[in-house]
Amino acid sequence: MRQTLSEIYEARVADGSLRPDPAQRDVLPLLESLRDWLESHPPRKGGFLSGLFGKAPPAAPKGLYLWGGVGRGKSMLMDLFTEMTAIEAKRRVHFHAFMQEIHHGMHEARKTGVEDALAPVAAKITRELRLLAFDEMQITDITDAMIVGRLFEKFFAAGLVVVVTSNRPPEDLYKNGLNRQLFLPFIDILREKLVIHEIVSANDYRQHRLTGAQVWFQPAGSNHGRIDAIWKDLTGGAAGMALRLPVNGREVELPRFASGVGRAGFYDLCARPLGAADFLAIASACRVLILEDIPQLSASNYNEAKRFVTLVDALYEAKVRLIASAADEPERLYLEGTGAFEFERTASRLREMQDATWGSDHRDPDPA
Repeated sequence: MRQTLSEIYEARVADGSLRPDPAQRDVLPLLESLRDWLESHPPRKGGFLSGLFGKAPPAAPKGLYLWGGVGRGKSMLMDLFTEMTAIEAKRRVHFHAFMQEIHHGMHEARKTGVEDALAPVAAKITRELRLLAFDEMQITDITDAMIVGRLFEKFFAAGLVVVVTSNRPPEDLYKNGLNRQLFLPFIDILREKLVIHEIVSANDYRQHRLTGAQVWFQPAGSNHGRIDAIWKDLTGGAAGMALRLPVNGREVELPRFASGVGRAGFYDLCARPLGAADFLAIASACRVLILEDIPQLSASNYNEAKRFVTLVDALYEAKVRLIASAADEPERLYLEGTGAFEFERTASRLREMQDATWGSDHRDPDPA
């Protein structure tokens, strides 16, 4: 029997996967309404031309713009909604990654000589999807600011159901940005086409769950169960899926991502030819990164060690909470060989990042 989102939520509360929160419960009926509509209104066969010779398809309902402070459960609720909505044509994506894809698609479209490079990119999306769920909308780049209004107009005109999470209300997007007056019509579009709902909760669940908790585990191989438990606690039991972040015309992949939490093995990130731009993209996408199986470092794996140093720097500057399993304590990971002296700074940062209050002053993602 099909369960409602509220019933699924209460079951997860009962088994300890989630902590009950009235503010989260208030969002569930809004998501359930969208879920019901999507599942009960299949796409018309024959595409948009079928509407010319018969009854026009029903208008899509307003989507949802869910905003509130960091760690209030917005991403978890979005994951629950997209996972449990029984349609094929759906996608859940981090907003930063999505906009990188749009820029890449427009770059490729321009090579064909098309007059409007955005049109074929948006058309492909609306052909393939009925539900598009954006996590952590933030506008910090003037190029994104100039594109996003036209893009969303095309989505809504095509009847795409859009769900958004953000740390800010629509009025505060791209706040004090360059030429912001050109961005203001997009705010009006959001308010017209989406239900704006603030999730008002006193709890920052990720911070509370990690404050004072152990975040560095050793030796690595014997702690997979404890890492699994942390993942389950932080993501509400979500399975997670790969997150692909376009960077300079290619992709960097996190093997698992859910509710703002990324999870990868050391070799997934540090044994591949990745650089600062890749790690900055990961740090931008994650609030928490779980990195497993950090080995002993030395001259024999010097390239991997250098990438690890760059990754730690990116996480440190972005105030991303790091949970790690490693062969030894930070100070004992790199004891001899080329780079051992320089690694002392990284070990110091890793030690600082274990502090109970580290990361609690997470920077505001949009410049004010």
